[in-house]
Amino acid sequence: MRILVTGFEPFGGDQENASEQVVKRLRERAPCPGVELATAILPCTWAGAGPALLDAIAAHRPEVILSLGEAGSRTAVTPERRAHNRGAGRIPDNAGVVRPASPLDAGPEWLETRIDPAPLAEAIRAVGVPAQVSETAGAFLCNAAFRTLLRDTEVPGTFIHLPAVRNRGRAGVGAETDAGAAVKDSGLIIDQLVDGVEASIRCVAEQRRESALDDC
Repeated sequence: MRILVTGFEPFGGDQENASEQVVKRLRERAPCPGVELATAILPCTWAGAGPALLDAIAAHRPEVILSLGEAGSRTAVTPERRAHNRGAGRIPDNAGVVRPASPLDAGPEWLETRIDPAPLAEAIRAVGVPAQVSETAGAFLCNAAFRTLLRDTEVPGTFIHLPAVRNRGRAGVGAETDAGAAVKDSGLIIDQLVDGVEASIRCVAEQRRESALDDC
């Protein structure tokens, strides 16, 4: 089973992005049994994030997609339930573009995830990493990528926000997901986030295998 995991490049002047760091660590670890892991890092730009995600899907032809980003105001890993039809930037993207609040497309206000977030959160907590389901992916580029996944593909997929953990120092950005929020220290390290994402990969792989057996 091929699973595509994507992260985002650093933005806002920070030298790291937790989602990129997790993707890099996943490449170094032994893959989950029965899973062929594909990865991609998306640019943090309004013009580039969605197309880069679609290019990665076309290149790897995954059966499942887990897209990752960071939310600096959150202290738990948060699988998302839905993508909002709203794009807005409190800060410039990496191309210097500041997007005023406006709809992302002509579709409905919300698009629902294709992977139930509750079992993912449970699986993450089972490996000792705090997790909870989130009802909104915000309005910055993480939400835009999630919206692209749900709007422009039919691949089973979802989005998972990670706390803005840094290998060195503290995050200066990452609170774009939750309006008016401040960056918080989750007390977690990157390896714990990797453990949580690996648990998510195992969870969706098992769900897909069970679904295939039910169809037999």
